[in-house]
Amino acid sequence: MVFASVLALSYNAASGQLINAGVPAPAGAIIYSLPLTTVMLEVTAECESFVAGPYAMYAEKYLGIQARTESGDTYTIKAVKMYPAVEADPSLKVAVNLGSSKSASANFLNFCSQGLIMASDTYGGTPFEWRFPSKAGDDIFAGAGVSQNLDSKTTTLYKTVRTAGGLEKVPVQQSQIVEKSTEKKAEQTAALIFKLRQTRIDIITGNTDATYSGEAMGAAIREIERLEKEYLSLFLGKSVKDTQRVRFDVTPKAGNERQMYIAFRISDSQGLQPSSNMSGRPIVLELIPEGTVAAGGAAVESAAKGRIYYREPVVVTARLLDGQKELLQTRFPVYQFGAIQSFPADIAVK
Repeated sequence: MVFASVLALSYNAASGQLINAGVPAPAGAIIYSLPLTTVMLEVTAECESFVAGPYAMYAEKYLGIQARTESGDTYTIKAVKMYPAVEADPSLKVAVNLGSSKSASANFLNFCSQGLIMASDTYGGTPFEWRFPSKAGDDIFAGAGVSQNLDSKTTTLYKTVRTAGGLEKVPVQQSQIVEKSTEKKAEQTAALIFKLRQTRIDIITGNTDATYSGEAMGAAIREIERLEKEYLSLFLGKSVKDTQRVRFDVTPKAGNERQMYIAFRISDSQGLQPSSNMSGRPIVLELIPEGTVAAGGAAVESAAKGRIYYREPVVVTARLLDGQKELLQTRFPVYQFGAIQSFPADIAVK
């Protein structure tokens, strides 16, 4: 960026000075701030709320497949957008007196448009947006059973009767209604799944008494597949997926020896969380400056009249890391890493 083109301020028209905290601004002066870069992250995570099937523990025995037996939530980062936002640095303010010169006022506005200085009330941040995912309920398998919950159980009892030969025990059959065991219902459901598969093969090969053709065959196959999927869910479980989007801000500090920041955290139980929440694993933002970072924000020894102050940024390579996995890498300027420069206001460059 060429800065010299904006240095058209006359010496008698303008003068600038840094304002320390607690010091009142000079009368008639315009107050401006030096720019500050904040890294904005827009993160999208997918939440899977999984509920294990009631027959999960019998999936391998009756279907020959492995099934998850524990319910739980899992959050996975699906997308990350990173971009810098420039705002006014509240810790560094400058007073400038533009006088009555029209060229001084015009060049000051031109200087602002290049981003080297900013109005003191400029803010480039955006509000947080939270979306909490819905959780899978406990009743998602309601109505998916394939048999009655009750069964008839026959029990053999013995009663003692008197006969010509003496007392004897005589067997008596007694029937009673009892609740089926979970394994019994799983066995019956597995048998129906195999029956549905065989029926599908019979329809496709024409090995049935009924004749299916055209749309009728397609409708029959789709209904069989729907039923099979529903019954399989009793073994394999069901998932409910939702999306969570959150924005995080990270403001780099020039005085940090290692430019690494915990941008946010992600937890299996709570999803995307700010860096202060210790319940999740950290997602780290690493900044690699391509130039020298000014120590302590590049303080100026003293303010001199007749000079305009601005901040020259340092370009950094930004990496977003989830452990050893790199999620994103990009480049952008960070203003607070650069030194504070000044130029004489009486120099006019065409």
